[in-house]
Amino acid sequence: MKEAASKQEIEAILKDYHWMMNSIRILRDSMKGAGEGLTARYGEDSDMPKAQGVTSDPVYKESVRREKRFKKIAEYEQKVQIIQDRMCLIIDDREFEVLHWLLEGKSYRWIAFHMGLSDRHVRRIRDSIIDQMSQMSQLPKTS
Repeated sequence: MKEAASKQEIEAILKDYHWMMNSIRILRDSMKGAGEGLTARYGEDSDMPKAQGVTSDPVYKESVRREKRFKKIAEYEQKVQIIQDRMCLIIDDREFEVLHWLLEGKSYRWIAFHMGLSDRHVRRIRDSIIDQMSQMSQLPKTS
């Protein structure tokens, strides 16, 4: 389901898109080997008492910290998805190019220099992109 997003939300996500994608990528890379090499306990070890995690337990605190991090990354993924779902609305070549470089984390000045435009013109194009993306909720739903 595509959720409605205000112009301010889309503008903020566009601004933060690059570092959110980097955070998502880094976390996913760090999780590739998680859980490998773990085996169940057998024999004498299975009869031994198990540790009871309490709030002063450093392992417990670390697992809580990581769980909070996973939730934050899930928020980033939802925000990134909002932009990715709306990219198809941008059909003008110039707007698409500006959008690409914004998502790569480039500054307005860098984009302007690269495209031979003024900073103000790049901002106007960005505003047009935001307008188009924020009007997505008014489009008919496709199944």
